[in-house]
Parts: sequence; structure tokens; C-alpha cells
Amino acid sequence: MDLSTLKPRPGSTRKTKRRGRGEGSGLAVTAGRGHKGYGSRGGAKQRAWFEGGQMPLQRRLPKFGFTNINKVVYQVINVSDLQETEAKEITPDTLYELKMIRKKRIPVKLLGNGEITKKVDIKVNAVSKSAREKVEKAGGSVTLL
Repeated sequence: MDLSTLKPRPGSTRKTKRRGRGEGSGLAVTAGRGHKGYGSRGGAKQRAWFEGGQMPLQRRLPKFGFTNINKVVYQVINVSDLQETEAKEITPDTLYELKMIRKKRIPVKLLGNGEITKKVDIKVNAVSKSAREKVEKAGGSVTLL
């Protein structure tokens, strides 16, 4: 047995109807396309979203919302995350090397969740008020890039 001897099971397939091949076929004249109109013409294809000339769904529904082009998305680091590091000076590059942030190009923001007890100099793009207070209370400093 090989692939060249395979045949479909009996009764599983039918011959295609040959449309427009004479009156005796029962599919002559319009060949099942109806009378006139776009669908009766050669090469006529209707897109999946076409609704027969009715106002399409994407135009019936209202638009809403907008995208703020000035929005800044930060990568977030908490004060408690810095407690675990050995580094004395922390920059986005050191955070990237420690795998605490995923991308160097996206700005980093320091948030005040948790506690820090060691002195650390931090350089980030943004910082929350509580985070700055906690770092400075521990003897460190925060500078913005």
C-alpha cells in the first residue's frame, strides 16, 4: 500500500455541479447566480464583513476613548528591592544587569513600598515622595536623570 492507491471512502464525496452547461442540466441560464446584481457578474467576491449594503457593524457602533501620545510608562522598582542589592550606586544600567528591569530604554521609577536600611546612591528617571524620604532617612541620595 502506498499513497498513490488511496481513494476516498464510498459515498464520502460527490461530483461538483457543472453550472451553465445547457437546459438539460437544470442549472442553465443564470447558473444559480440569480438575476442581475453584483453577485451575478464574473469575478464578484464579497468580503466576509459585507452585509449586503446594510450599514456595516464597524460603522454602526460608536467610537470611544483615545490614546494619549504624551503618556510616559515607567518600569517600577520598589525600595525593598534595593535592600537586597550589594551595589552602592544604582543606575538603570546596574538594575538591568541585576535583571530587575527588562529594558534599558524605558524610564525607571522608584516607589516607596517596603523598607531600606543601607546607604545607597540612586539615579533614576522618577521617584515618589515616600521613596525619596526612605532613601534619605537611610543616609542615601536620589538624583533624577
